[in-house]
Amino acid sequence: MTSLAGINFHGIGTPQRDLEPGEGPYWLSLRQFHEVLDRIAAAPDPTRFTITFDDSNLSDHDIALPALVERGLRGRFFVLTGRIGQAGSLGTAHLRALSDAGMTIGSHGIRHVAWTGLDKAELARELQDSRTQLEDICGHPVTEAGIPFGLYDARVLRGLQAAGYTAAWSSDGGRFRQDAFLRPRTSLQGSMNSSDLDAILSGRMAPLRRLRRAVGMVRKRWTVIGP
Repeated sequence: MTSLAGINFHGIGTPQRDLEPGEGPYWLSLRQFHEVLDRIAAAPDPTRFTITFDDSNLSDHDIALPALVERGLRGRFFVLTGRIGQAGSLGTAHLRALSDAGMTIGSHGIRHVAWTGLDKAELARELQDSRTQLEDICGHPVTEAGIPFGLYDARVLRGLQAAGYTAAWSSDGGRFRQDAFLRPRTSLQGSMNSSDLDAILSGRMAPLRRLRRAVGMVRKRWTVIGP
């Protein structure tokens, strides 16, 4: 089966809200964002790339949506329902516009918190209540989740499956199979240069890094970090 590459964005352009600590490096300029999309669109098979967005920033609608449509690309948008309607974040009309344009809407939880640190009841609320709210807004099932900060363990993965999700997107980097439940992505940063982007889009990864990634994913799948 063909392996796919997950390319993840956070914010684009000038933030319209106060950023959390450590969030700034993951914002790209408008030029950088368009360059990445142009390179994906020009690839021999653009469908080998899955384009995702985390954190439900307003730039998802105002910048990303028209850029994707112009290039005939599709994206997956993972939404923090606790931010819906807040300044600098997506509102219900934005979410419907994304959905109506053929984009996939998924959950990023309610708050921007690491799911590994939540107890059973808190985790269930983050996964189930966010999904229910998004389904009410968009009018169709929501079956995919973007894992906040890429932090997961065996308990989080079980919780996602129990809540009815069919795909969970991490931040492990590298490629994934289309039928996989856990799907790694590479989150782009504003400091990346053309060589970095070449490696990401080509799927190149040093053998030692590939081994460490594989071992790390296996360890997280089978251990429990949280309470």
